[in-house]
Amino acid sequence: MSESLTVHNRARSQRLNLVFLRRIIRCLLRELLGADVRELGIYVVGEEEMTKLNETFLRHKGVTDVITFNYAEHPNRAPIQGEIFICIDEARLQAKRFGASWQQELVRYALHGILHLLGYDDRRKADRLRMKRQENRLLKQLADAFCFEALAVANARNPE
Repeated sequence: MSESLTVHNRARSQRLNLVFLRRIIRCLLRELLGADVRELGIYVVGEEEMTKLNETFLRHKGVTDVITFNYAEHPNRAPIQGEIFICIDEARLQAKRFGASWQQELVRYALHGILHLLGYDDRRKADRLRMKRQENRLLKQLADAFCFEALAVANARNPE
């Protein structure tokens, strides 16, 4: 099946190397998960947009780190079809809290959303622990293969 992977940065607060982020996501999907993808959109957004999404679609007040929408005909089964929204401002905040880089948190949130699209759930404690173990294992594998800090773009040119 052909794959459609879209990665966009809609946050004005941080420039991102989207080509590199796409490489990380493709490695996760193809090599680590062997996932069949029909269509996946990953959008990095700011706090204001994430708050609107959270309140409009989930009816939760305030901002959150990641929101996943599963559009697959048979959710939690291949092929993946959905959207993941990641809040860059929450990634920065949580990175400080957990002693990580915001780039690592950004990759963690994308990974978390993909796991949701593959059927992982984090509502019950046992499921949350299972999901977190898988998330940590995969994040370590990605960190061994990629330098997440290269996601930041400091100069005027952004490879979008």
